[in-house]
Amino acid sequence: MTKADLRKALRAARREHVAALPDQVRALVFHRPPAPLLDRIAEGVTIGLYVAHGDEAPAASYTRFFAERGHRVALPRFATREAEMQFALHSDPFGEGDLEDGPFGMHQPVADAETVEPDVLFVPLIGFTTRGDRLGQGGGHYDRWLAGRPETLRIGLAWDAQLVEDIPVEPHDVPLDAVVTPTRLYGPF
Repeated sequence: MTKADLRKALRAARREHVAALPDQVRALVFHRPPAPLLDRIAEGVTIGLYVAHGDEAPAASYTRFFAERGHRVALPRFATREAEMQFALHSDPFGEGDLEDGPFGMHQPVADAETVEPDVLFVPLIGFTTRGDRLGQGGGHYDRWLAGRPETLRIGLAWDAQLVEDIPVEPHDVPLDAVVTPTRLYGPF
């Protein structure tokens, strides 16, 4: 199966999985990171997260969790659709008044928010394996950003329905260090 075919199938499976979850269950998942993962995250480091789009695993509770514990929180930001992804400080994780629509139609920090480098990065995904292989949206933004930063702790957030046995891996694909789902922590790999 090609990456494009796998993306199509996994998007449909994710959509069906999320639609089948009662609202009360969706409100409870991804509330706080699992303890074994927190043990790997040093105090005071900058945490990179994302604003979930569509049926992606929600990251808003993690954003508030880390902000309450004194971490600086950063979100992806794009100047244009062709620009490289950067991370900028997210200073209002409770009200999100510091976000604007970016060139991809997703919320991102305003243009004058300070650019920072996350030490820990939580990433969205379409699919993942128990080995830490990740299938993203297909733009390569996270892979390119992570390629020059091997010291960054890379953690995927996913629904259980996104686990697959195999993903076609290319040389530019950067593996994850762990994946968190509502029922399990996979890794460290």
